Amino acid sequence: MSDIETDYEAAGFSGRLGWGERPALVVIDVCRAYVDPDSPLYAGVEEPCASAARLVEAARTSGVPVIFTRVEYEPGGVDGGMFFSKVRALRCFERGNPLADWLEEPRPLEGELVVTKQYASAFFGTSLAATLTAMGADTVVLCGLSTSGCVRATGIDAVQHGFRPMVVADACGDRAIGPHEANLFDLDAKYADVVDEAEAVTEMARLGGWER
Repeated sequence: MSDIETDYEAAGFSGRLGWGERPALVVIDVCRAYVDPDSPLYAGVEEPCASAARLVEAARTSGVPVIFTRVEYEPGGVDGGMFFSKVRALRCFERGNPLADWLEEPRPLEGELVVTKQYASAFFGTSLAATLTAMGADTVVLCGLSTSGCVRATGIDAVQHGFRPMVVADACGDRAIGPHEANLFDLDAKYADVVDEAEAVTEMARLGGWER
């Protein structure tokens, strides 16, 4: 254990929430914009996207609900507020831009819920919290892009809405390793349990089928 990990634990951080009984997988903004080298948002996150695809397949096999999120703005970003003004690269998500399209894998199947958002958190300005509550989920398994942005914001809001956030480190990515690792550390210290792909697959297999 590093000195900083020891310091945080001694101060009362880095406790474990643990898995509940009814997980749902939330796949955050996995789209072409992050894997197309010509995109301003290109982040070289092919491996995390492949991990996310494996999580989706494992969740479907185990009977765990899968929810996808995507970002979409009206042309000109009239519905994007200050966030759209701050981050020029968000123009990739104006309606009709092919960079906002799904990857080959993972992508939603017919009947799987897609939450469209304009801001970082998948909970902000959407019905996600109400949907998860109505279906009876108590744990949200989070993967996707990017770690320091929409994954972090969604993880914080998840715990604030009373869910147990499980952030799958292998299946999250960012445009630089520093922000990726720093945000995983901070999420694990304060807001979520950071787990690896193997644990997430095992736990979804153990807990799956609860929604039937």
